[in-house]
Amino acid sequence: MNAKNLTLVAGRSHLELADEVAECLDVSLTPQAVYDFANGEIFVRVEESVRGSDAFVMQSHCAPINTWLMEQLIMVDALKRASVRQITAIMPYYAYSRQDKKHRGREPISARLIADMFKAAGADRIMTVDLHTAQIQGFFDGPVDHLFAQNLLADYVDTRYGRADVTVVSPDSGRTKLAEKWSDRLGGRPIAFIHKTRDPLRPNKVVANRVVGDVKGRTCVVIDDLIDTGGTIAKAARLMLDEGAADVIIVATHGVLSNQAAAVLATCGAREVIVTNTLPIPADKRFPTLTVLSIAPLLARAIREVFEVGSVTGLFDGHA
Repeated sequence: MNAKNLTLVAGRSHLELADEVAECLDVSLTPQAVYDFANGEIFVRVEESVRGSDAFVMQSHCAPINTWLMEQLIMVDALKRASVRQITAIMPYYAYSRQDKKHRGREPISARLIADMFKAAGADRIMTVDLHTAQIQGFFDGPVDHLFAQNLLADYVDTRYGRADVTVVSPDSGRTKLAEKWSDRLGGRPIAFIHKTRDPLRPNKVVANRVVGDVKGRTCVVIDDLIDTGGTIAKAARLMLDEGAADVIIVATHGVLSNQAAAVLATCGAREVIVTNTLPIPADKRFPTLTVLSIAPLLARAIREVFEVGSVTGLFDGHA
């Protein structure tokens, strides 16, 4: 009988991360022919036999999101038709994750639609990092490996700022549970949060009202799952500095960095902005106070656990 084979396939959106993951696993990316037709349609062909293998299909859902999302769906379909044994769709950042419920009538639940599309394409399981809301796991009719970047980020913060008087700050009241986990991880640090209002009719428009908690003279570590336009987190940083914070450190898993986010973050007064490389961050969006940590070792360990039928939950010491 043939031994199990691991097939790692990557889309074109973030090949740098895919190469890092392949190196951690000591495998080569499976060669593909991928190109665009003149009308924008995408063609994918796997260039070697993958019959009977366990396939892991990796794609970061960055701009243009719909292009890379469609490319990953086509890759899943191609592998399914090539008779692989099992397909795991790896999306370090889950597209449309903020559209996980209806705020008003006649709205879609797009995060559920994404899960349905991957199931229809032939994916057997999904692997992703720090979902915007945990209930998205229930949208997919199959296993979902929800990975957490907290240990990676918290270890870095603890190493650099562990001796300071740190306060963990949630950018809104809805993230206080995440702040509590960070507080425990950093040795029981105090917590504060920003009281804010958001207009559901105006995307990315937030009013930060006041800080709830003591931040005066302290190093404030503001934590969130993602930074998009940077407006919310930048306002929070300025508000804390106005309240007498000694330093502000911004930490997030996903650096979406849309529009002028890099300029907004570079001038908000934060001492350091820390993200992972779940999404590619081009040179024109990098700035002196930005630190990018690699998520590749975590993804590689999770892939190995799935392939060897081990425990993905065990990677996080029970934080799952």
